[in-house]
Amino acid sequence: TTVLIRGETGTGKELIAGAIHHNSHRSGRNFVKVNCAALQENLLESELFGHEKGAFTSADKQRIGRFEQADGGTLFLDEIGDMSANTQAKILRVLQEHEFERLGGTRTLRVDVRVITATNRNLPQMVAQGLFREDLYYRLNVVSIDMPPLRERKDDIEQLAKFFLKRFAGELKKSIMGMSPDAQKLLMRYNWPGNIRELENAIERAVLLTEG
Repeated sequence: TTVLIRGETGTGKELIAGAIHHNSHRSGRNFVKVNCAALQENLLESELFGHEKGAFTSADKQRIGRFEQADGGTLFLDEIGDMSANTQAKILRVLQEHEFERLGGTRTLRVDVRVITATNRNLPQMVAQGLFREDLYYRLNVVSIDMPPLRERKDDIEQLAKFFLKRFAGELKKSIMGMSPDAQKLLMRYNWPGNIRELENAIERAVLLTEG
């Protein structure tokens, strides 16, 4: 079924989506990822649904969209709250009817895709403001997973830091045995507005710059 993962930027929403896919009966098929905030509306629709040759000025050949690529597998739509109303309507149709047309095409294509979405926005508030379709929200929110920010799960900081330390020490070919107690206290004291991604970057920078 569809899954909606909610949480601040950097909490690991994409990793959770991957874990769901790789532990499901669809694990043998494609896990396709699309960042909805990274593309303008017309480019996003072409990315998702594909297009036929000549559909628009620069469409010099047919393109297979992400829904077709994910057939039988999972499509992960990140930052779903940034999607335009027109694209929302098309996504709703695919979820309900399992069919769509490529841009500029007339042939209806059917797919079997499990959709997982993620957002750092308040979708119920956006629905109330008329910025997000209510019917799509309910269709996406069949199963909801909330990712707490790192400041609310500080017991995880030490384990995550050790994991990143070991990884980056290996990648950067440095012999590092661990962290000093003072360093660990600093990690615990900080609020981590960028969450796990910020912690990962901080450990990588520390490993890179340390001389001891």
